[in-house]
Amino acid sequence: MTIVTERPGTPAVSKPRALRISWVRAAPWLYTIGLFLIWELLVIALQMPQTILPAPSRIFQAIVQYWSPIWKNSLQTLFTTTLGFGLAVVGGLAIGLFIGWSKTIYAGLYPLMIGFNAIPKVAVVPILVIWFGIGTIPAVITAFLISFFPIVVNVATGLATIEPETEDVLRALGARKIDIMLKVGVPRSMPYFFGSLKIAITLAFVGSVLSETVAANYGLGNMMSSAQSQFNVPLVFAGLLMLAVEGIAMYALMAWIERRMTGWAHRSTMAH
Repeated sequence: MTIVTERPGTPAVSKPRALRISWVRAAPWLYTIGLFLIWELLVIALQMPQTILPAPSRIFQAIVQYWSPIWKNSLQTLFTTTLGFGLAVVGGLAIGLFIGWSKTIYAGLYPLMIGFNAIPKVAVVPILVIWFGIGTIPAVITAFLISFFPIVVNVATGLATIEPETEDVLRALGARKIDIMLKVGVPRSMPYFFGSLKIAITLAFVGSVLSETVAANYGLGNMMSSAQSQFNVPLVFAGLLMLAVEGIAMYALMAWIERRMTGWAHRSTMAH
């Protein structure tokens, strides 16, 4: 087998594996370009009106044409989403540690958390408008409410599923409850916690746009709602495309943080 050495001090990588890695890295771009090409051809072949389904080329034209409002509203949505997500990280981690501290607390509060999460957040937005008015605050709170549950569940699960044998051994060695949680429970829950961030950030965007559509004067949700009322469908799809870009970027950031912070938990998969 031919071996290619990249530089001194780094592991040698075989040509087939290097080629495979290159294809894996290029796959998202190739699939995205392919999707847009198929979309464009289908719209042309079916002669689809742009008020029903605009072609990607028309959507990109709308992005260029309305770039200033799209950029401003994108920043607003990113701000509300990031702020709500940040609150969800802090609150979800704290509540998850509290619920996972004791199996009794876990059994008592977990059903309440499920019941709260089952409430459609669109039904909560009007209440937030009554309390805080129309604007940024309802969007931030909605992003928080819809994204903190996965963080709570994953952290609490990581703590509550410590093996009884492990606890018995540590107690026999003189460890206290807080020692077990800090030295075993918290490190054990960290892969769950950082993994949940990827889910929570996408849900935070859903919450922000939901609130912006109903109760805001700015943001991509408000922009798309206004464009819809004017039958400006290309602008609606432009807003959706910007949301997709922001969501992918934030998801990639969370995935990078997960790899950096919990790479030790994924060493078996990273070796392949």
